[in-house]
Order: sequence, then structure tokens, then C-alpha cells
Amino acid sequence: MKIPVFVDSNLWIYLFLQDKHDKYLAVQDLLRKCSKENIITISYQVLNEVAVNLKKKGFTEDKIRTIIKTMEEAAIVIDFSIDILLEASELREKHSFSFWDSLVVVCSIAGNCKILYSEDMQDNRDIEGLHIINPLKQVV
Repeated sequence: MKIPVFVDSNLWIYLFLQDKHDKYLAVQDLLRKCSKENIITISYQVLNEVAVNLKKKGFTEDKIRTIIKTMEEAAIVIDFSIDILLEASELREKHSFSFWDSLVVVCSIAGNCKILYSEDMQDNRDIEGLHIINPLKQVV
């Protein structure tokens, strides 16, 4: 049975930019493995962050639209609701996360994910049944 895992925006950005070769390869391997063994999950926040950052790096809108469609086809996309936003606020208060990190965690939980892959959060931390892993910890 495939288990849902959440893949944070920073990892997708490394994949599409391909400018940090070791991180690009590590993310490529992670996503290849996850697509076989897991259900890849993201949120609309992840799509937004990828689009904004790729635009800053000079990607055309046509290329960004293609990437958004590719991500949407490769993953389950968690939508926001008032409940998710309120839970993110509560999580921020409880754990002193940024609101955006709290929103990623809550969307991960809403998607029934057991693992959140992110470079931006504390590696090997458990929050409300969700395990955070930095898959790039060993990549220089």
C-alpha cells in the first residue's frame, strides 16, 4: 500500500532550476522513489511558491504553466479551507513555526501524510504524527 508523503516547495525548486547539481540529483532520486513507493502530495501553497521563485529566476510564464500542470499531474494537491488556516495558526502558536511552515505541516496532515520532505524545517522532528525529513541533509 502506498503511503502519502508531502514534498515541500524548496525541493521542487531545486528540481526545476537544476542549478545546484547535487541537490537536483538528490531531489530527482527522491521523487523517482516516491512516485514508485508513495503518493506524492503538495498544496496550492507549494504550487504558488514554485511559480513565484521560478519567475524570479527568469522562467517564462509558458514554462511556469507547464511546470504547474506537471506538478498537478504528479501529485495530490491539498486545497486550503478555513479549518486548515485556523489549524495552521494554532500550530504556529504551539510550535513557534512561521505561518507558512505551519500551513505546510497542516496540509501534510490533512493529506494523511506520515512524512514531510523539506529542507527548510527541523530534520527528524515529529509533529502531530507527521515526521519531517530533510532529504538533502547529507548533500553539500
